[in-house]
Amino acid sequence: MKIFIVFMSMLACLLAGCTREKQEFTVLQWNIWQEGTMVKGGYEAIVDEIVRLRPDFVTFSEVRNYHNTNFTARLTASLKEKGLDYYSFYSYDSGLLSKYPITDSVTVYPEKDDHGSIYKMVTSIRGKRAAIYTAHLDYLNDAYYNVRGYDGSTWEEIPLPTSVEEVLKVNDASLRDDAIRLFIADAKIEREQGSIVILGGDFNEPSHLDWTEETKDLYAHNGLVIPWTVTTLLEEAGYVDTYRTLYPDPVTHPGITFPDNNPDKEISKLTWTPKSDERERIDYIFYAPQEGLTLKDAIIFGHEGSIAYSQRVPNETQDKFLLPLGVWPTDHKGLLVTFELE
Repeated sequence: MKIFIVFMSMLACLLAGCTREKQEFTVLQWNIWQEGTMVKGGYEAIVDEIVRLRPDFVTFSEVRNYHNTNFTARLTASLKEKGLDYYSFYSYDSGLLSKYPITDSVTVYPEKDDHGSIYKMVTSIRGKRAAIYTAHLDYLNDAYYNVRGYDGSTWEEIPLPTSVEEVLKVNDASLRDDAIRLFIADAKIEREQGSIVILGGDFNEPSHLDWTEETKDLYAHNGLVIPWTVTTLLEEAGYVDTYRTLYPDPVTHPGITFPDNNPDKEISKLTWTPKSDERERIDYIFYAPQEGLTLKDAIIFGHEGSIAYSQRVPNETQDKFLLPLGVWPTDHKGLLVTFELE
């Protein structure tokens, strides 16, 4: 009898045109350049932009907890003064904000000697468990600088590499792959429980989807097609690159996030390689596909221009931009992604 009642209720709903309720939520990945301290008014700008955008989650890179302070706790207090309630936990190097209460926080990969970090927070969205991860990976041995004639650890000028193998050998010296493997292992348990799994971060490494035959002569790639390893590992583990999924063409939509053409800082402070073009997409949001979770939108958050060969260059792509309110606190562009949960 009970089954019959449920069936008739579902049938009645179907005939009446009922649909399952859906809810959108947003994730903002944002490298804030040492808590916005590199730009006058940077911290206040971080607060103002979050008040404007009101993202459900923020995955921060370059959280430093200067002067033995808890940056995310300070930030949640500042937001509360503006009428917004967010939750956070103590972390270093990368950090998280959540509109939803946090039920657990885990250090997946602890920061040590600038070799990166990954943290996880667990929460619930409409009663569904969600594991949101934030990463700021090792910024040493950045082999994409070597391609442009600069050492990726000292940023001194060097001869250009002659092969992909030579580049990958330098890349292997970083600890980025080690960190991302720990993420994959931790998130595997979450996925087996049916959790929503989302990873945001500044990977300090390009995507293998961006260094292709079509782009090998762009942005000082110097004719190289390189299977960059962090994004390859994530793809092989079943994770989806949000921006490249919505915009699969790296020529029309390169999605460059570094360096940002920040008018509040002089050019010399915005580039590591003054004699080359270092435009790159290194800030990402990945997620694990599952039934009921839909990727809806992604937009680059920052100025349309970039820095190349120590010049401010205009945007010449079809990328969509969400422009800053005023002061821009960082040398990166961010990424704002919208999901829909059924």
